[in-house]
Amino acid sequence: MGQHLYNILQNKKKQFSGRKASQSSDSHVISSSSLFLDSSYFHSSSILRPGEREFSNGDFYSGELKGSLPHGKGKYEWSDGTIYQGDWYEGKISGKGKLVWPSGAKYEGDFSGGYLHGIGTMTSPDGSVYSGAWRMNVRHGLGRKEYCNSDLYDGSWKEGLQEGHGSYSWTNGNRYIGNWKNGKMCGRGVMRWANGDLFDGFWSNGFRHGSGVYKYVDGCLYYGAWSHGLKDGKGVFYPAGSKHPSLKKWCRSLQHDDTGKFVLSRSSSINVEELRSLSTVTPSLSVKTSVSGTSKTLSERFRDENLRVSEPPPSDFTCHGPSSKSARSSGSGQREGQDKNRVVYEREYMQGVLIRETITSSVDRSHKIRPPNLPKQVKSRNFMTFLKGEHNYYLMLNLQLGIRYTVGKITPVPRREVRASDFGKKARTMVYFPRDGSNFTPPHKSIDFSWKDYCPMVFRNLRAMFKLDPADYMMSICGDDGLTEICSPGKSGSIFYLSHDDRFVIKTLKKSELEVLLKMLPKYYRHVGDHENTLITKFFGVHRIKLKLGKKVRFVVMGNMFCTELKIHRRYDLKGSTQGRITEKTKIQEKTTLKDLDLAYEFHMDKLLREALFKQIYLDCAFLESLHIIDYSLLLGVHFRAPGQLNDTLEPPNVMSDQESVSSVDVGMAQELSIPPKGLLLVTHEPNSVNTAPGPHIRGSTLRAFSVGEQEVDLILPGTARLRVQLGVNMPAQAHHKLDEDKEESATIELFEVYDVVVYMGIIDILQEYNAKKKVEHKCKSLRYDPMTISVTEPKVYSKRFVDFLHKVFPEET
Repeated sequence: MGQHLYNILQNKKKQFSGRKASQSSDSHVISSSSLFLDSSYFHSSSILRPGEREFSNGDFYSGELKGSLPHGKGKYEWSDGTIYQGDWYEGKISGKGKLVWPSGAKYEGDFSGGYLHGIGTMTSPDGSVYSGAWRMNVRHGLGRKEYCNSDLYDGSWKEGLQEGHGSYSWTNGNRYIGNWKNGKMCGRGVMRWANGDLFDGFWSNGFRHGSGVYKYVDGCLYYGAWSHGLKDGKGVFYPAGSKHPSLKKWCRSLQHDDTGKFVLSRSSSINVEELRSLSTVTPSLSVKTSVSGTSKTLSERFRDENLRVSEPPPSDFTCHGPSSKSARSSGSGQREGQDKNRVVYEREYMQGVLIRETITSSVDRSHKIRPPNLPKQVKSRNFMTFLKGEHNYYLMLNLQLGIRYTVGKITPVPRREVRASDFGKKARTMVYFPRDGSNFTPPHKSIDFSWKDYCPMVFRNLRAMFKLDPADYMMSICGDDGLTEICSPGKSGSIFYLSHDDRFVIKTLKKSELEVLLKMLPKYYRHVGDHENTLITKFFGVHRIKLKLGKKVRFVVMGNMFCTELKIHRRYDLKGSTQGRITEKTKIQEKTTLKDLDLAYEFHMDKLLREALFKQIYLDCAFLESLHIIDYSLLLGVHFRAPGQLNDTLEPPNVMSDQESVSSVDVGMAQELSIPPKGLLLVTHEPNSVNTAPGPHIRGSTLRAFSVGEQEVDLILPGTARLRVQLGVNMPAQAHHKLDEDKEESATIELFEVYDVVVYMGIIDILQEYNAKKKVEHKCKSLRYDPMTISVTEPKVYSKRFVDFLHKVFPEET
């Protein structure tokens, strides 16, 4: 209270005037301290005449008073030239007023309690003007800002930054309309360049990130996926003049769902088959294009094809006025083909590099069209069909309420070693959640339900063993961002949910699976305790919800093995069997989980990394075999790095260094293989240089690599990240494409045979016992097929076949 207004504004005036014009932020002109004058300060002033006060430091006030305090209309002049004129309330600036700084900055509008609060206009010394809502001295709410270079933002603000829906217009005619977060384009949005090019899709941190469609001014279209501003994944390119899917259908597929979340935010993938079916093509596959007056063959066009639209680097989309100079660059550049032929190109990119292209030469007009990227509906074969729409939404709410209750109740209990009784049938917690609340539960907006928590002390210790903070765990699953339903990769009809931060997967269980899990839990607890590098699924909690009409839904919370900042380009579910282990080509989408016979690569690893991998695989398989578990599989995720020798050619000269891809093996040149790959740099582990945020991968030792003197290592992806190498997490390798001589795809061009990759893996689906039912299934299928090719077989045979198959997937260097 003793610090008067003069000192507050004098300090902030210096901060404001010292900023560069390109970095000025009128939201920080005023400090967070309330602008008021205490009564003792006015008592010490000199009275010149009624309504006037002069202070020893040269400040001067004239206006209405209430007692000794300003109250009503008044004017305050600081000795440095700062002037406020307007309303006062008991010594505080409140109401309508105008504040002018010596630097030339001025604010006119609402004040409350000494803060800029309400609706007002701030004019900065550089000439930028903000008009709109304020809260506690910062822009907050709807507002419009005109920058000194005539750029314009009109939309929602939060804590001084663009957040929510808004539009940004650059002086050169480029314009973005869509969602923002922390001052950057994030979420669904449309960017239109001055030359007529347009992108409609998802953004993240100022980059195109996720699914979208790029429409060129000449009529060409590209439907696909982007990652950090670069094409990454599968997509379809339509030359000008070819028939393409309706943009209205595409846009509708990107709209909000009933819960207000983007339905494609986490499950977007390109349905290539459906996009292909809409095309009009010519029989000729000998395609040439004219680029800048030069005729080029298809193979030559690959290099020109991916010259990206001259798009801004990351800082260009923060929209801090003049600093957004690159965002004014045209969206023009090398076009994705100028083909006059009405062909359609199915393409696959890796970090902006075109690696594969298929030229479509036939049309299936009878194919039913579904908007691209819309998650495929999974038809359940049991009562899960009940859990759709509104019921599914209630189910998610119930799950969040129950987990919040469970974690909140068990966390205060002092941690202790588990006892045999903690695994028993009485180790259950049951509570009823009425809609109106009770003495033990809060009121909620869902339907009434009963909640059962299985073995709470055991799973509390497991979460601690896996180094999960209870608050982080609860906020990840139960936070305001909610859960996202994802497509089921299997035939079980289970429902899968993904936490908003991708750290946890929640899966519905059959009653038989729950029984197996509870039966194996004591041995599972010991196994994961003894082996911190285990590849077996991490379980964090098992629960049951009983809905009205007596329907029971059982859940297990697991770690997401693909929780990584890197894009997973391929997903495989590998069992080691061959019968029925192939995916129909027409059903393959970008995020389809493929099977054993779909795997067209061998993965070569560092000697010590491979030894550590198979040592743990042997231990885990022996554990599962002892429990008579079968039908488990290795879930393998592969992140491909763009071939580096092509990247220098493809990137425009003004691309920032942090977007450069790593080097790779030169295609078509005989050379000695380098393990680890040349483009994936292994360096000595530095704990302070890698991300140690809590998550499903925080537990487990750092691996040692033979190529780095048998030291613990980190993986460096130039321009992307530095990652800690753990078993099944961030493991570098080289993927060698296996040629299939019997496969004839004349329209598909595979540009590379060796890739640098980062692999993620874990053993999943460990809840199927080899019981009487499975024994009968084995007998019946053995009459039709070779017993060694079918998935169902006795545990010892299953384990050996599984390991033998993985030896082929990860071969030993000779």
